[in-house]
Amino acid sequence: MLYDSIIVGAGPAGVSVAINLKILNKSFIWLAGSEVSGKAASAELVRNYPGLPDVTGKQLVWAFKNHAEQMGLEPVSGQVTAIYDLSGRFAVTAGTETYEGKTVILCTGVHASKPIAGEEQFLGRGVSYCATCDGFLYKGKNIAVLSTDKSFEHEVEYLCSLAGHVLYMPMYKNCTFSAPNCEVLVKMPKEIAGGLKVQKLVFDGGEREVDGVFILRSSVAPSVLLRGLATDGGHIVADRQCRTNIPGVFAAGDCTGRPYQYAKAVGEGNVAAHAAVDYLAENK
Repeated sequence: MLYDSIIVGAGPAGVSVAINLKILNKSFIWLAGSEVSGKAASAELVRNYPGLPDVTGKQLVWAFKNHAEQMGLEPVSGQVTAIYDLSGRFAVTAGTETYEGKTVILCTGVHASKPIAGEEQFLGRGVSYCATCDGFLYKGKNIAVLSTDKSFEHEVEYLCSLAGHVLYMPMYKNCTFSAPNCEVLVKMPKEIAGGLKVQKLVFDGGEREVDGVFILRSSVAPSVLLRGLATDGGHIVADRQCRTNIPGVFAAGDCTGRPYQYAKAVGEGNVAAHAAVDYLAENK
């Protein structure tokens, strides 16, 4: 199915986009790597959201979820790992599924991690963000797995069931993961290197020869997610209509830069949805 739009992200901006596209009667799929506005729930008190004085983060998230659910909206679970510009339409990969849309609206939030040297260069040539998508390619081989959160350990376990040897480098505290063919190494990765394909992983104090590197993060840097997307300081460059440098691609929320405010994200989600609808009308 070719959707009118594909929404990436379920924060306040993503919720706003979904609600507005529903009202505007457009076909879309809403993709999210985590639950609706999960980060917002941690806010102790929000005092500048119009109409909801002194609301807690949990209360605000409940309001977002309730509004979406009443409209029959629920995001499809799946971390987006790649977006491809196919000249007039876009293909978005999430987990093992690929979806196609006439427009894409990015509501990905702030990406805190900087790419590792060589990460972008070897993407698709030994670097992968998805264990279930590409794990089978490394059956019986030596791989390195880098993870930023304990929640990804089930994916590490899956990779261990396929690979011959796994060098696991957890970038979080209190890692207790173990498997017969897994070596846990608490070091900071510095560079992914090789020729036509990945050949080694360099880290503080040494290096290892590997056939592939899996990087498990909660989000992927926008510049890596979609090749050619203009960014500045890690933020997506967008104009007042939330349009990016790629026609048909829009961005809203924290991913477009400061201020990181819920009201700003919701407002930009509204603008992005309407801008996408205008684009669809102009490019029938």
